[in-house]
This record gives sequence, structure tokens and C-alpha cells, in this order.
Amino acid sequence: MSQTPEPVSPVPAATILLLRPSEKNIEVFMVVRHHQIDFASGALVFPGGKADKQDFDDALISLISSPNQNVDMRGAEVSAIREAFEECGILLAYQQGTKTLIDGQKLESIQHYREPLNAGEIKLEDFLKKEALVLACDQLTRFAHWITPEMMPKRFDTHFYLALAPKDHVAVHDGYESVDSVWIDPAEAVSEAQTGKRTIIFPTRLNLEMLATWQTPLEAIEATKGKDIVSVLPWTEKRDDGNYLCIPPEAGYTVSEEKMPDRGMT
Repeated sequence: MSQTPEPVSPVPAATILLLRPSEKNIEVFMVVRHHQIDFASGALVFPGGKADKQDFDDALISLISSPNQNVDMRGAEVSAIREAFEECGILLAYQQGTKTLIDGQKLESIQHYREPLNAGEIKLEDFLKKEALVLACDQLTRFAHWITPEMMPKRFDTHFYLALAPKDHVAVHDGYESVDSVWIDPAEAVSEAQTGKRTIIFPTRLNLEMLATWQTPLEAIEATKGKDIVSVLPWTEKRDDGNYLCIPPEAGYTVSEEKMPDRGMT
């Protein structure tokens, strides 16, 4: 009798929902994953990715504004900011000695660091020291926590954060992991996924639906600050009419269960 294999351990990851106001509502920055990426290939996602060992390094503490006392959460916050810079060119950072986010001119002058950081050719610590920058982790608001289901071969333990995008920062996809990008109304993104125009995976869709309940970025951030973040580890249930994907109702999403597509006899 074959034994059920042990679940793969989830890899720490972080993602960031960069927000800006629009004439009608709220907009969030999203990127389209390259089709050769082995997770969510071709999907519309929030910028982010796997945490790096250096994100948890104590050497970064002096280079973080209001560093989180929990090392795992501190690393997730650093990862969210680092990944956003590498993937879309926006950097939430202060010039050392100030509480003012770097402006578009400064951002433009450091764009050449994106690829070396992504390739591991320069350490985050060295980059920050060389440019006299401090990561603005106090600009992040923790929004959600999702863990890939245990039956999946590739798993992530992902923290989602909200942040206001600096007005003069231009977000541009990297052309490697992401091949397109867009500022989009969350409700519009969900609608386009329903019509088949876009591919959006389950966690992304539910977080977009939640984001769409607010009218402005500040409203979303203020509402989230007072919210208990419930960790979401989806599971499947086999029922008479098919298989269902389930999440904890207390997580506060629009749905807590959804029937999975019938794959047929293939």
C-alpha cells in the first residue's frame, strides 16, 4: 500500500499591493508573469516573490525604518520592498536621516541596481549603504497571509502588504519574470478574469475582491490596520457533486468555498 508523501515545506515569500487613487476608485499595480515561470505562469499577479536569506540578516536592522521585532516578519517586509524594486522599479525607501521617500529623480538614478540585485551580484545591504538609503518598512500595512495547499508540489508561505505608491515613481515590469504590467481597478481585474481576458489565480482574485470593497487607498490601509490577519491554508473537500476548495470563513473573503472545475476523463 502506497503512502501519502509528506507535504513539501513552503518557501517564505512576500508580495506588495501598490495602490494609487484614480478618478473613479482605487488602482493597484499588477504584472503578468512570464509564461516560462514555474509558478502562476502567464497570470496577472502583484509584484513579489521568494524571500532571500539576506532579507533576514541582522545587518539590515540599522538600514530599516522601524524594524519589526519579529525576525520572520522583518524579513517578509524587507522581501516585499526588495522584490517590488527588482520586479517593477518602485523602491519604498528614505534618504538616510530623513522621513521623506526618495523622489523620482533619485529612483531613476538607482535603476541600474535592479538586475544585479536580482542576480545576487550585489548585496541589499551594500546597495543601501552605498546610496545612503533606509528601507521604509513602516510604509507597509500587512494585508493577508496565504500558504499554498499541502498537496501542491511547489509551496509558498506568502505575506501580502498594502502600500501607497509614491506619486512620482514610475512602475515598469522587469521584462524577465514579468512581461507586462498595468495599473488597474481591482473590480475591473476580476471582471476581466471572469470573461477570460486575464488569468488570475484564486488567492489573487480573492484579495482583489477584498480590495475592491474600498474607494480609496487610504481607506483600504486604515481599514486593514485594525484587522486581524487570519492565515489561509486552503484545503480540498470531496462532496457528492464534486471537489471543493475551502478556506477559513473567518479570513473575511467574499467566499469560503468554491467548486473546483471538473477535469473530466483526461
